[in-house]
Amino acid sequence: MKISQKGLYGLQAMMMLARNHNQGAIKIRDIAYEEVLPEKFLELILLELKNARMVESVRGAKGGYQLRRDPSDIVLSEIIRLIDGPLAPFGDAEQLRELIDRDPDHRALYQVFLDVRDAAARILDNTSLADLIAGKYSKSGKARKPFKLQKRESAGVLSMVVGGHKGE
Repeated sequence: MKISQKGLYGLQAMMMLARNHNQGAIKIRDIAYEEVLPEKFLELILLELKNARMVESVRGAKGGYQLRRDPSDIVLSEIIRLIDGPLAPFGDAEQLRELIDRDPDHRALYQVFLDVRDAAARILDNTSLADLIAGKYSKSGKARKPFKLQKRESAGVLSMVVGGHKGE
């Protein structure tokens, strides 16, 4: 999974709006200034987010953009999928499942890609804007343990263990 610059700008803008939720609309230039985003590029991103009903625009002297929903109801995966597309390293989860089924010679490789996608999706699906602005990494309120690399005894290679537990 790769987050584009556009995706990063979208996430930063959404965090800014979440920090100011229920305080009225924020002008594009203020969002751009705080997050050091190009204004014209940000306008296009906010329009995409508006069309997806995540933000709304407010007209007038005190106008700008604000979140349409509570920050706890907007998860990172929703924003990333909207701006950057599927979370899979290539294609999407369904394409990976099809490759696993129809290409037995490379099934293990595609399964690794699917597992990486599923792990990323699990984290992004369970992390809201509210979690980010509160300094939390999961909806449960517990800070996630950092990723740890552990040596696999049998293969002698490093395996990624999410949250310190295999299969999490």
